[in-house]
Amino acid sequence: MKHPIITVFGSGCVKESESEYRRAHELGFCLARRNFTVCTGGYFGVMEAAVRGAKEADGKTLGITLEHSKKKANGFIDREIKVPTWQERLFKLIEVADGFVVCDGGTGTLTEIFTVWEMMNKEMLNKPMIFYGSFALSLLDFLRKNPFMIFNEQIIAAETPEKAAEYLVQVVPGTKGTG
Repeated sequence: MKHPIITVFGSGCVKESESEYRRAHELGFCLARRNFTVCTGGYFGVMEAAVRGAKEADGKTLGITLEHSKKKANGFIDREIKVPTWQERLFKLIEVADGFVVCDGGTGTLTEIFTVWEMMNKEMLNKPMIFYGSFALSLLDFLRKNPFMIFNEQIIAAETPEKAAEYLVQVVPGTKGTG
């Protein structure tokens, strides 16, 4: 049986000693405990923390990396899919996912957020996107003040990794959560 896949977006620059790393680790753990495969861009920072947490919960992990990158995938990736370009990597992260969790990040994370969001607006994508983490939550609050932003019930905020995982258990088809 295929485990539903949740793609986690977030900064590759976060260090293991930082709170953002810990939060992403807890998120990956919670997702894996509910039988989700955790997918990331495969490298370091939030990406490593999320799949590390998933592996510590005996979960499955997937990394989408670049064929010609000098960086190697982190050691917590079970299955790696290599693609030739940055654009293909972005769209593969979206394509394989049954849902998304946005953690704290920079311009790459913003690109991922707004690509998913625009695909939702154009009715090309019908998958939940959860904002989790201090910056991600403040970004969502800021965006809600923009009268031109289109929101739907699939874009939500989660204050804890447990709330994010529980919401996904409720809305992702094929989920058999274990709590």
